[in-house]
Amino acid sequence: MNVSPPRPPPPAHAVRQPRFTSAMMSWAALTATYAVLLAGCVTAPAPRQPTSSAAAPLAAPALQVPVEYYSLANGLRVVLSRDPTLPTVTVGVYYRIGFRTEPQGRTGFAHLFEHLMFQGTPNLPKGGLDQIVSGNGGMLNGSTRFDFTNYFQVVPAHVLESVLWVEADRMRGLDINAASLANQQGVVKNEVRVNVLNRPYGGFPWLSLPQYANTNWNNAHNFYGDLTELDAATLEDVQSFFNSYYAPSNAVLVVAGDFDTVRTKAWIDQHFGSLPARATPARPDISEPVQTVEKRASYLDKIAPRPALAVGWHMPERNTQDWRAMSIVDQLLLQGDASLLRQRIVRDQGISSSIDGGVNLLGNEYNYDGPMLFSVYLIHDAKTSSAAVLAAIDATVAEFTARPPTTEEMNRAMTTLRSGLYDVVGSSSRFGLVDLLAAFALFDDDPARINRLEAELRSVTPAQVQDAARRWLRPENRTVLTLEAGAAPKEAAPGAAKTGTNQSRGGAQ
Repeated sequence: MNVSPPRPPPPAHAVRQPRFTSAMMSWAALTATYAVLLAGCVTAPAPRQPTSSAAAPLAAPALQVPVEYYSLANGLRVVLSRDPTLPTVTVGVYYRIGFRTEPQGRTGFAHLFEHLMFQGTPNLPKGGLDQIVSGNGGMLNGSTRFDFTNYFQVVPAHVLESVLWVEADRMRGLDINAASLANQQGVVKNEVRVNVLNRPYGGFPWLSLPQYANTNWNNAHNFYGDLTELDAATLEDVQSFFNSYYAPSNAVLVVAGDFDTVRTKAWIDQHFGSLPARATPARPDISEPVQTVEKRASYLDKIAPRPALAVGWHMPERNTQDWRAMSIVDQLLLQGDASLLRQRIVRDQGISSSIDGGVNLLGNEYNYDGPMLFSVYLIHDAKTSSAAVLAAIDATVAEFTARPPTTEEMNRAMTTLRSGLYDVVGSSSRFGLVDLLAAFALFDDDPARINRLEAELRSVTPAQVQDAARRWLRPENRTVLTLEAGAAPKEAAPGAAKTGTNQSRGGAQ
């Protein structure tokens, strides 16, 4: 399972920085750790030989994660996964509101609200959660992604009830005033300036590419938010957003680790069960029309020292067989030193020192629920034209689709996927486990699916991998984005004029 393929550091806007204790890891640190783990288990690629579509990868024992799943009367979904091997517990609360499901006219609200959730409640002042968690040697964080906003804590087992009380208290209501709102509006705007506008390759390609590749506003708007809309937010807007999206029925609570099941369920019922039920917000239509013509775009990054290129192909619908096959495509084509693109781009032609990408640059192929891109991107020397870079990518894709993967290649891909899954699920923080359980509960109403992931991927045949690559990695289904270093932009990025920021940087920041 490609739980966390090698990625660039996640965008700083989606990461709350470490607070108060060196023992706490940010989402970025966790993701980097998983990326390192997943980069292993690669060998030199075997020669590609014709193979039967019936060839199957080697079998292996299935993962067996304990999962108990139920709902409270107010609609809150609860996932419990007991593991007493370490005397710690990880708590995650995931709300089904993310970048693309925020309402029009309120861009950036999903991210802004992530910050506001740390500003205290009528019962717990700002900083109270930090004192409870870090004061006991734990760590905490939160982030905003395409389809959810999450909050999590990793604490010693004896702190569990306190953390559950805090999360229930935050779900009940916040203590937001004009001063704290203005403060966090300023924090968000400063993140845009520091982490994107004033940083080379800021937002490339995770923020800029979707705006060119997608048509539906929900998938193509500036996820950081229109700064004028953020400035215009009122306390009434904040309360309305909270009432709509932070309802128990729009959330999942996951508890994983060393806990007593009976006692924990009683605490959950005590602290969360009393929260009033509220209507679940309607989901917007986030579907994308089928792309039939290749898109090309370019923009200027005045402070980038070298040009860059990104290619994004629309992915098949989540949970389809083509979607599963694309996980194999990702592994063989892009991930790891043995992948075909790295062999050609880095080793053979020396176009760049690295080439990165994958499915869902803000997570993995499981923790999203809507249209998505399979992306490939790299920074290269100016002496190599973007046309030459694209030609090398095209030649590699053509080579890949010319025949089905060999049995050896299928086995190598499954070995890496399996290793990555076990590394993430077995992490001492248990965050990767909580993340997968929450995603499967939020999007599939089936957290126990975590134990069937390997079987799902093992059902994919070499012929299906080849067919999926041919069907989805077509020029007509892709967007090619070039980042120019010091050259005049060929067009302003979508949303640039509205932000009032440097239009040559795409407005996606």
